[in-house]
Amino acid sequence: MMALFIVLWLMNSSEQVRKAVAAYFQDPTGHGRQIGSTVAGTGETLSIGKAEMNLIKDKLEQAMKRAPEFQMLKDHVQMTVTGEGLRIELTENEKGIFFDSGSATPSEFGKDLLERLAVELGKLPNKILIEGHTDAKPFVSQRGYSNWELSADRANSARRFMQNDGGLRRDQVTQVRGYADQYLRNPKDPNDASNRRISLIVQYQNRG
Repeated sequence: MMALFIVLWLMNSSEQVRKAVAAYFQDPTGHGRQIGSTVAGTGETLSIGKAEMNLIKDKLEQAMKRAPEFQMLKDHVQMTVTGEGLRIELTENEKGIFFDSGSATPSEFGKDLLERLAVELGKLPNKILIEGHTDAKPFVSQRGYSNWELSADRANSARRFMQNDGGLRRDQVTQVRGYADQYLRNPKDPNDASNRRISLIVQYQNRG
């Protein structure tokens, strides 16, 4: 059914969009033409909307399945197409998967997944927002370091790693936000580990 939807959508898309989508899915290295770049010298810049974002979501999910630790991580990587773009959430468990408890340094699992995401997202022209979230448990520190600092530091640490060691371009990340426990994923249980998460938002491009 999904394949039929993709075929029907592509049949009704412009030739430039069809070429760009085909190039994106056929180029595993990311060195070829990018969706959103100028196509075949036409001077036209393509935009990515909701239908294309669903295709990108599928592509990213396939890339994640190639990770050796996918079976352990699959329930902790959530991708949802929303009104603001493609939201990718990396949620923690009680022991910590992507970050150790109280630390802003990604774990080895976290680094591997962030690198895989960065390689794929770096192929896109879209801007990226990165958010850090915590649960409602107070972070105890003699220096006054709180969940506000921790959430912001984790988001910025993810940005730094994805740009320095991954594939995100220097101009691709436009905002890094730390929200502490203000936007809980599970408001019914403010201390639930899944509230601790990093969110990557692939923004829609403005159609001009």
